[in-house]
Order: sequence, then structure tokens, then C-alpha cells
Amino acid sequence: MNITLIEPFHTGSHAAWAEEFTRHSRHRIELLTLAGRHWKWRMHGGAVTLAQRFLESSFRPDLLLASDMLDLGLFLALTRAETAETATAVYFHENQLTYPWSPDDRDPGHQRDAHYAFINYSSALAADAVLFNSHYHLEEFNAELPGFLRSFPDQNNLATLAELAERSCVLPLGLDLQRFDRHRVDLQDGSRPPLTLWNHRWEYDKNPEEFFQALFCLQDEGYQFEVAVLGESFGKQPPIFAEAKERLGDKVVQFGYADDFATYARWLWRADLLPVTSTHDFFGASVVQAIYCNTLPLLPQRLAYPEHVPTELHEQVFYRDFEDLLERMRRQLAGKAGEPDPRLRMAALRYDWPQMIETYDDLLESIAAKRRN
Repeated sequence: MNITLIEPFHTGSHAAWAEEFTRHSRHRIELLTLAGRHWKWRMHGGAVTLAQRFLESSFRPDLLLASDMLDLGLFLALTRAETAETATAVYFHENQLTYPWSPDDRDPGHQRDAHYAFINYSSALAADAVLFNSHYHLEEFNAELPGFLRSFPDQNNLATLAELAERSCVLPLGLDLQRFDRHRVDLQDGSRPPLTLWNHRWEYDKNPEEFFQALFCLQDEGYQFEVAVLGESFGKQPPIFAEAKERLGDKVVQFGYADDFATYARWLWRADLLPVTSTHDFFGASVVQAIYCNTLPLLPQRLAYPEHVPTELHEQVFYRDFEDLLERMRRQLAGKAGEPDPRLRMAALRYDWPQMIETYDDLLESIAAKRRN
């Protein structure tokens, strides 16, 4: 089967997912992409540019697989001579209906924010199948839609909600986890203090203030630890990062984006502890990667995280509030928490592409077949 995968924001986890799926799939996949910058303009204008490129190409797919950053309805309108009978699916890495707005963004104050969410809604309506990367994501999107549609003055189209729910399903993110195995490091040196890890984006929705506040408290209490601060930083970053670098001093053994994958992987294998404080995460790829590398996670019991941890291990992994997080970190830094349960790593392994690819290929083939019939 031929698939055109359309990604107007081809960077970071979006790019990794698209390229890894292309490598592992039994289907023939052509990527149709734009550089991952200017996300708002990509949602407005990306469909126009990519429609032109599609029409100039000789590749004609059985299925169009678009990311949530594409205005799928506009793309189909501009290519209708070639795509009127083509099956379509949209994959939601995130959505603009429930994605938290940056406090520095001016659009909500000018009442311009609703349009991006409406593009997601209309793209879902235009698709034969709507795919979400987690159960949490699917449920949150569907729960928010009724209120979003009722916010408009009339003709709210609430009848479309049942139709969308029927076409929606969960297709978890595939990750190239076995790639980390090539960079596993020897952890026999017991003389170093425990290493605490941050491997998320340097953005407000990952709640870095609470993460670093926990480290400041533990530093003041005299606990010995190191911290590696990884992850991507896009433009302006929360000021807490600069404050943490100064206050934590020589406890900071890595500060900034890893130069290459091998460096990133070695830090994950070295890390002992992953305290997560995020207030938003539709899946949490960085968390799953760290779990796979035997880093002990301490997670808030919200968002998509409960889907990644076996039920019998929830008590070991999930904290109740900030004080509970601090107490669990104290025990770990004092050497009283033990090694991560091996079942955590086995649970993470189910997202590895060799485990996921047959599900992907079979599902997408069934979507195309249903359209043909």
C-alpha cells in the first residue's frame, strides 16, 4: 500500500515519529513535510504549500496520513482532483483545543486563539479516521469539544460529536527504544552521587518551577545529588532555568540540549531518578525513554502517565503532591528506595517500533480498505 505522510511541522518528536514509521513499515511511505518552525503559520498556510507539492509529485497514495498541524480540509479541497477517493487519517500528537497557552502568547488576549482549535476540529471531520497517541488525549479532546462548539453563536454542529467519536481510536506513539541499547554505559561506579534527570522541553507546560524547587529544597537540606538538564529549548525559556544553573552550581553536570543521540542516550542510562512535574503531556515520549533506560520515574498521577505504568506498580511510581514527591526523592537520594522494578522497563518496551509496527500497518490498511469498499 502507498501512504503519503503529511507533516507541516517536521522537527523533534513529530519528525522522529514520521521517519521511524517510514523505516519500519511494510508499506511504501512518502513524506511530505515543511520545516518545524512558525507553528501558527504552518497551521494556516502549510496546507497550501504542501498541496502544491503533492500535485507536482507523481506519487499517488492509497492513504493520506496527516498530522494535527495540517488543515486537512483545505489540503483536500486544493487536491480534490487527485484525492477525492483517497482514504484519509489524521494523527493527533497534540491538539490546540486543550494545549495550554503560553503566558507570553498574545493571541488569547486578542481572541484569536479559537481558530487553531477549529482547524483541528475540521480536520478531524474531514478524515476517515482520527488517531490519538494516548487514551488520555482522546478522552480530553472529546470532553472539551462540546463546550468549544457551544461557544459559537449558533449552528453549533453538536451532532458531529458522535460521528467523530465513532471514527476515533488510540494508536500509541511508536518509539525507537532499542536504539538506546547501543549506548548503554557501565554504572558500577558507586562513588558518584545519584543523578537526577530533566529530559523534557524547556517550556512552561513541563512545570520546571516545581521540579527545580524540589532540588533547591533538597540542596538546602544537605542531600548529595547531581542533575543533568537535557531537552530542547525554543527561543525564550522560563527564567527558572538560569536561576537553577546558578543556585545548583557544580551539582549541574549537564545543562542544555545533547549534541547527538548517543550523548542523550548515555545520560539517560546514567540517570538514577526522573521526577516529573509536568502539567501537560499528551503522551510523554521523554518519560518512556527514561523508563526504558532504567531510570526510576516519580510521576504525578495525571495526564497520560498512568497508561505507561502497570497498575500493580502505581504505588511505587506515582506521588500525591509536592510534599510526597520530596519525601520520595529524599528516600531515593538516601539510597533507601532500591532499583527500578524491571516490569517498568518491560512496560515501556511495548512502544518499541518492532512491537508497534504491525498494529500501525494493519490499522492503516484497514482504513484504506474500508474507503475502497
